[in-house]
Amino acid sequence: MTVPDLRTARLRLRGLEPTDTEAIVRVFADPDTSRFLAADLSDPGQCRASVERRLAYTGPDGTGHWVVERDGVVIGLAHLRPSAELSGDLVEIGYFLDPAHGGQGLATEAAATLLRHAFTALGLPAVWALVHESNVASRKLVRRLGFTDVGGGEHYSGPHRVLVALPTALGRWHHVELWVPDLERAEESFGWLLTELGWQEHQRRRDGVSWKLGAGYLVVQQSPALTGATHDRRAPGLNHLALHAGSPERVDQLADAALAHGWRPLFADRYPHTGGPDHHAAYLENADGFEIELVAESPRVTRPG
Repeated sequence: MTVPDLRTARLRLRGLEPTDTEAIVRVFADPDTSRFLAADLSDPGQCRASVERRLAYTGPDGTGHWVVERDGVVIGLAHLRPSAELSGDLVEIGYFLDPAHGGQGLATEAAATLLRHAFTALGLPAVWALVHESNVASRKLVRRLGFTDVGGGEHYSGPHRVLVALPTALGRWHHVELWVPDLERAEESFGWLLTELGWQEHQRRRDGVSWKLGAGYLVVQQSPALTGATHDRRAPGLNHLALHAGSPERVDQLADAALAHGWRPLFADRYPHTGGPDHHAAYLENADGFEIELVAESPRVTRPG
């Protein structure tokens, strides 16, 4: 399990280590820091036990527990991990800041950094927050970050609001357009494969067709402005498209079926680990030289411990 270093203009968020224990005890020394928690972490014994539980976390890569540093001094603690309170492996965010450093926007800065990591590096579809009904400051903070209140309930031995944040469209891909020498051939190969992967036809015009999945879409077009008749994936430009394709068994099924729909295998002598011993994928090329990589899901731990 890896917990990456994250930095902002004023802060460093790094993985929690055993040597941070006494610094965390100092963060929680003020009873206000944990007054909305079930445990009183101003008690050093309870705080050390809480740190030990956090250090024992073995969840998915990229998630876990971070200390928040400013100028090399530990001033807070944060986490991004599968929730122990919400079902369905939903990922929950949490943060604590030494009250001596409050009023400067540092908690917002740390939480925003974790949220950005969740959406950009981990590609999570949503991040959840549980905030005590009486914690007005934290409820304002998560709303500033774009969280939406979706209900309430009894969590962590007290009444909490349940809030969720979703990724924004900013910076995400809008569409990819491939110019092809033969639209009918391209539609046979790309259309079949994308449909098998859950894409739906999006738009059709005289010289092109597109398929959409989520917010983005892929266009194949036989443009009258084409200056050539072949695509060379080894020349500067597009080498290949890589798509998530489900389980290793599903990748194998698609790789076999693709042969009847205008695709041929690449690197067959190294299948299915062309990309490395831990990477299960099929590499396919169609009649016009376009390459697709079908990537299998990797097994992962989804619960702490």
